[in-house]
Amino acid sequence: MTKQSHYNVGIYVRLSQEDERAGESISIENQKKMLTEYVSQQPDWSLVEICEDDGYSGTDFNRPGVRQLLDDAKSGKINLILCKDLSRFGRNYIEVGQYIDYIFPSFNIRFIALSDNVDTLERNSTAMDMMPIMNLFNEWHAANTSKKIRAVMVSNAKQGKYHAPVAPFGYLVGDTEDRLPVVDETNAPYVRMMYKMRSEGASSPQIAKALNAQGVITPSDYTYKRLGKPNPYISNHLWNAAMVRDILENPIYKGCVVNQKYTTISYKNHQRYIRDSDEWIVIEDAFEPIVSKELWDKVQEVNKSCSHGKVTKSGVILPLTGLMYCSDCGSKLKNNTTFHESKKRGKYKIVSYICNKYANHGKAACSSHHILQRVIEGLVLEDIRARANRVIEDEDGERQRYLAIKASQRKQQTEDESRLLKQAETRLAELDTIISKTYEERMLGKLPEDLSAKMLEKYTAEQRELTAQAEQYRKAKAQEQQDEQDVERFIQRLKKWRDVESLTRELCMELIEFIVVYPLPEKYGAPRHIDIYYKFINAPLSDSRSPLLSQNSVEIHHS
Repeated sequence: MTKQSHYNVGIYVRLSQEDERAGESISIENQKKMLTEYVSQQPDWSLVEICEDDGYSGTDFNRPGVRQLLDDAKSGKINLILCKDLSRFGRNYIEVGQYIDYIFPSFNIRFIALSDNVDTLERNSTAMDMMPIMNLFNEWHAANTSKKIRAVMVSNAKQGKYHAPVAPFGYLVGDTEDRLPVVDETNAPYVRMMYKMRSEGASSPQIAKALNAQGVITPSDYTYKRLGKPNPYISNHLWNAAMVRDILENPIYKGCVVNQKYTTISYKNHQRYIRDSDEWIVIEDAFEPIVSKELWDKVQEVNKSCSHGKVTKSGVILPLTGLMYCSDCGSKLKNNTTFHESKKRGKYKIVSYICNKYANHGKAACSSHHILQRVIEGLVLEDIRARANRVIEDEDGERQRYLAIKASQRKQQTEDESRLLKQAETRLAELDTIISKTYEERMLGKLPEDLSAKMLEKYTAEQRELTAQAEQYRKAKAQEQQDEQDVERFIQRLKKWRDVESLTRELCMELIEFIVVYPLPEKYGAPRHIDIYYKFINAPLSDSRSPLLSQNSVEIHHS
């Protein structure tokens, strides 16, 4: 680097959120004062600009102040960069070294870290020799600080403290020390409206459309309006499906604090990612909920449904849309609306469903599986009413029947599970005693070494096998208890809809997992085969398999 006759100086100052706790000595104003005074004392130096990054970590070089400084250096606006010390410029050993040793010299930029006596014009100075060590120490300081901050955050999370900078839509950050959210009555009614509409089967786009029709302000617009600042994000200021889904999937609305959900890759890479759910710190009933747990659970059930609620051109969601599958190819059945005209009825509309694969690719791909909307809805409604009536007439008998269906699905003989588990646990206790005595007799010399080794090997092998069997029996027993809960939920839902007069979207989302529709029978007047898979009774639909793989469906025959 060659010495120049005149220097145009760019001052750089930085303060991270953690540095603020260090006091006034390294404040932004203190840095500016120190460095401007130094520039004024130097002959042939002109202060051109001061670039600052307030609240930015030194491990990240994607800072606006640094970017501006480098752009001005490359364009020739400045030829000297001055900062208080190396840690102000950065706490990344590799990045700082790259700038000082390669980037600055390539543009003939002089760099000075005042307090550390680092001046790239004096390459042979002791300070320059020590610079790699100072950079390494600065990075160690950043790593150590990061560990301490993460430990404090985990501790606060376990205490149930809310640490997000702003609360989600419908809440405000509380004024107490733990900052727990408080209900914002301005927006809470809209949150309740979203959950109610979704529980009744409305889609996220439908809910967004309803919010826009009412002129409800979007979450980000509302936040920046309260802060008295313009929204910096590109936005059309309208609700969309993604905004609605974020609210409908957030457990905070049932009064639940979820901490440690997000983290960063490292103290150098601040890119956020979601942790595995078992690493979250969840505090139930931490503050006032906006919606009940029952409503929140019901909405999550709707969210997980195989049907996403496609809206028709007339703006409605048909009760069974997205819930029906083709028996041959596994594709969903799509709505097929046609218009007809006759002398008696004039122009009229017929709504039916056909295989989506057939609709897109024709007979070469699949058959139509055509079924009228009124027919399939009538069949489903008839079956639901019949089941509800049977429950009313003989609830205990129906409960046992559904439990038997669940047991057959598990393919496990439930009558012997308790007896086998008890036998396994008794034998395991006996083996613990036998193994202990065998070790004792071996140590006392009462058993030969080779004989005791064979006995211990035999007993421990039996112990491992029985332990595995006992765990299997316990899981089966736990599943049996879960079956009882599932059947009870199904029965209560059936009773709720016993007097229903017509099929609704809400009813279908509460009771039906999916429906498999078989082709029209070749013989006219023969029964039409349809399988209805009910929630809690049949195996749930998995994204990784076709519903055709499920078993034990309920059959309805219709001519």
